[in-house]
Amino acid sequence: MTSPLDNLLKVSKGGLKQEAPSQSEFDGLVRSAKRKRKDAAISGLGEESRFDLAYNAAHALALAALRWHGYRSENRILVFQALAHTVGFSPAQWRVLDRCHAKRNLAEYEGNFDVDVQLLRELDTVAGQLEAAVDALGPIKPTA
Repeated sequence: MTSPLDNLLKVSKGGLKQEAPSQSEFDGLVRSAKRKRKDAAISGLGEESRFDLAYNAAHALALAALRWHGYRSENRILVFQALAHTVGFSPAQWRVLDRCHAKRNLAEYEGNFDVDVQLLRELDTVAGQLEAAVDALGPIKPTA
């Protein structure tokens, strides 16, 4: 039976590729994300810094989920879109990350960043949900 990720592999035009999962890479991504999420909660930081930390934590968690399933992508938005298949995220959940990605790109490439406090709250909530979902994946199962 073909998995939805295999189907995405066919239509992603090189944006997604299969690669054997690595427990050490998975663990490193999760550790990094948890540190960033913790730092993003520091109230003394500016909202732009908190957004950047939370966004990068969510990306690391989404990439960890993709790697757990034996795939890799350097396309950030594809990593978020795959969450429906890697951790069962609803469209509403990964669309928050899509909106954050668009905000991040405006800041990164055009220097245009207006802090949207509501979006920052939504990002924090979804990143927490993503962290719980990734934790629930457990260790990578060795291939036979």
